[in-house]
Amino acid sequence: MTLPDQTTAPTIDLDALAPHDLDALRQGVIQIDGDGVIHLYNRAEGAFSGRRPERVIGRNFFTDIAPCTHLPHFYGRFREGVRRGRLDHTFSFVYGFDPRPMQVRITLRQAAQPGRYWIITEPVEALAHGHRREAVQAAVSQRVRAEPVDPSLCEQEPIHVPGAIQPHAVLVAADVESLTVVACSSNVRDALDRDPLGLPLAEVLDGGLVEQIRESLQGEAVDPGRIVRQRIVLPAAGLPVEAVAHRNGERLIVELELAPAHPEDFRSASQLDTELAIARLRGADTLDGAAQVAARETRALTGFDCVLVYRFDPDWNGAAIAEDKDPAWTRSLLGLRFPASDIPAQARALYTRSKSRFVIDRDYVPVPLVATAATANAPVDLTFAQARSLSPIHLEYQRNLGVNGSMSVSILVEGRLWGLMIGHHRRPHYVAPETRAAATVLAEAFAMRVYELESRRLWQEQQAHLALESELVRELARSEDFVSALTENAHTLLDLFDARGAATVSDDAVRALGETPPPDAILTIAAWLRATLPPDRTSYATAEFAAAHPPSAPFAACASGLLAAFVDAERRHLLLWFRPEVPSTVTWGGDPRKPVLAGSGPVAVLPRRSFERWVEERRGVSEPFAPWQVGIAEALAQAVEGVVLRQRRKIAELTGLLADKERLLAQKDLLTREIDHRVKNSLQIVSAFLQMQRRQVTDPASQAAFAETAARVMSVARVHDSLYQAESVDEVDLGQTIETLCADLAGMAGEGHAVDLDAEPGLMVPYRKAVALSLIATELITNAFKYAYADAGGRVAVSVVGEAEGRVRLSVCDEGKGLPTGWPDAPARGTGLGMKLIRAMLDQINARLEVENRPGACFTVTA
Repeated sequence: MTLPDQTTAPTIDLDALAPHDLDALRQGVIQIDGDGVIHLYNRAEGAFSGRRPERVIGRNFFTDIAPCTHLPHFYGRFREGVRRGRLDHTFSFVYGFDPRPMQVRITLRQAAQPGRYWIITEPVEALAHGHRREAVQAAVSQRVRAEPVDPSLCEQEPIHVPGAIQPHAVLVAADVESLTVVACSSNVRDALDRDPLGLPLAEVLDGGLVEQIRESLQGEAVDPGRIVRQRIVLPAAGLPVEAVAHRNGERLIVELELAPAHPEDFRSASQLDTELAIARLRGADTLDGAAQVAARETRALTGFDCVLVYRFDPDWNGAAIAEDKDPAWTRSLLGLRFPASDIPAQARALYTRSKSRFVIDRDYVPVPLVATAATANAPVDLTFAQARSLSPIHLEYQRNLGVNGSMSVSILVEGRLWGLMIGHHRRPHYVAPETRAAATVLAEAFAMRVYELESRRLWQEQQAHLALESELVRELARSEDFVSALTENAHTLLDLFDARGAATVSDDAVRALGETPPPDAILTIAAWLRATLPPDRTSYATAEFAAAHPPSAPFAACASGLLAAFVDAERRHLLLWFRPEVPSTVTWGGDPRKPVLAGSGPVAVLPRRSFERWVEERRGVSEPFAPWQVGIAEALAQAVEGVVLRQRRKIAELTGLLADKERLLAQKDLLTREIDHRVKNSLQIVSAFLQMQRRQVTDPASQAAFAETAARVMSVARVHDSLYQAESVDEVDLGQTIETLCADLAGMAGEGHAVDLDAEPGLMVPYRKAVALSLIATELITNAFKYAYADAGGRVAVSVVGEAEGRVRLSVCDEGKGLPTGWPDAPARGTGLGMKLIRAMLDQINARLEVENRPGACFTVTA
């Protein structure tokens, strides 16, 4: 495309011409005042635009007659000249006239009459929209009837490499390493004073911008789409230019767009406007309320005729959940649903990566990209380019929808495309860079609010369900019958997931709660699930069960929705929840069965023309089960398996062994008690004989020997008596045994002798240790009575306490005359049998003996 000579302007003195002379000119001539109101509109201009002069006089040229001129490139230059009091600009412009756009040369000139200005239009050439757009228009004109086709054809369009940009911007692409320009838009001379191809970026752009690009976008680990933004002034433009650079792969892409010199010339959002809008958004406490605030505030910032909050469902169908619009626009999309093919998969992927897209004029003529010979075959990826040209199919979709200027800003919640903030305008509509940024920030704030509100709602629902699940698990832990635990207590399966029916299947037994299919139908469903679910899946959830399992269609009223979780690997046990049918009507924006239509020639598909309300009645569908509800059902099923079924299997395995062991233990206990009883009786008889024998002899030494022997026999008898009376046949209460033994020994010693006992209650020791300690205590107490006090009598203190690691400390102390010096080596005062017996018992139970004079003797045994 050859641009006209920018330095040439009409030299005719328009102020000297009468109206009929102006009508005779081949140039279009318009006279306006400082506000843009039209006062004169000649015949040639009417021929160019298709408007009769009497229809436009008194109307605003920039906002009413030709809103496509309400740009910094046109209106901004006009306002700048008016402010300076000197208006004289000539530049190239493209009118998107239908059916043939036209490139013209515009001259803005001050008129002789104060407060009046001339707009002079000289046609240069008629343009084409581009072969792709023309192919779409040709296919539209040839379409005779609407026939649905495969929507996946839309997904094959490479919308990220359109090879063109929108005309309000200029694009320069450079190699990321060398920063040499390898491609640019064909309108590059609108912003630059030379052809940049093959030149270093530093020779064609501001040095400060290039240095910032080097620092931020060169090198390793640079995130795709990272932005460098700077306001610069270029000689060719003469006005402020918004420069936005980003990196994508091996290309650095710089977009240059003429910016408003004065924000008041265009609707421009301030930081305060944005902050107030976000504050109002933060005040909304419901999702619907927040969506309505977001739509209202975004429209207030951007000035679109209509702003929608558009939400995707799990199948990528969309719905307009909030709308704020000009009351004069009777079209409303609020509440309508749109099929997923309206925004196909590759477009959704693009929205996920590149968050905003603005179209000033739907009928723009795309500006193609040109490249150096070495890179001509490598298309420039414009995924992150703000001025990327849109698919002509999408532009035709906008035309069918009655939309010209538009906006789409991604709403990303936790990194996933939740929806879009969409702006629609019936005419071309320019949004200043600052306002675009504000709209993007507001969409991000709305996304955060959505996350907060949805997270809070989900958290509350999940906590309530987790509390119910915990209660059920506690019931399981207290019960051996999982069916009873889940169906017969204060809380049951029916309390979960807003279900109207629930059931358990255990082998061929069914327990149902609430509204469910009959038991035989539930068993059929269980068999179908066993056969249908892959081995690695334990759960199943659907909101349209009759469609998946036609035999269950008669039960749609109570079982349109099903959530099922198998308990065990063998799939013998199953938990089920049922949801009823929720008959509903879904209002679509057009027939969803015809999301795209057949084209012709090189155009495979076309967007649908009709967006009239199309009502679908939905039957056999329930409220869907949320993924977290499926997770809780699986966890509960695992709890049933872990807490009950494994326990029952283990109990079954151990029951036989336990019964055998208990039988043997009972026999052993009976035999042991009988032995203890007989041993005790035998020893008591022996002790009685010894006592009788002692009374029959007169020799004191013999009497003493008989008494000691009787005491020793009695001490062993007492141990066996304790064993016979104890609950266990393996352990003896040592304190109780010693207490009885001390009473016997004090009685045998006669008047004047007594034992003071301090015994730890419940001190259980093994039988073998109890016998040894009883014999040791007998010897020590007997010796104390015999040698510490002689015939005078006295008291002996006995202490029995437990120590760490199961050890026992036995102390026998007297207050008598004590032990003689060197007593261990001194000859025994009696037979010495007692100390020999003590040492034998100490060795038998691995105990030690400590002896001290206090001055009475004190013997301490630790065993």
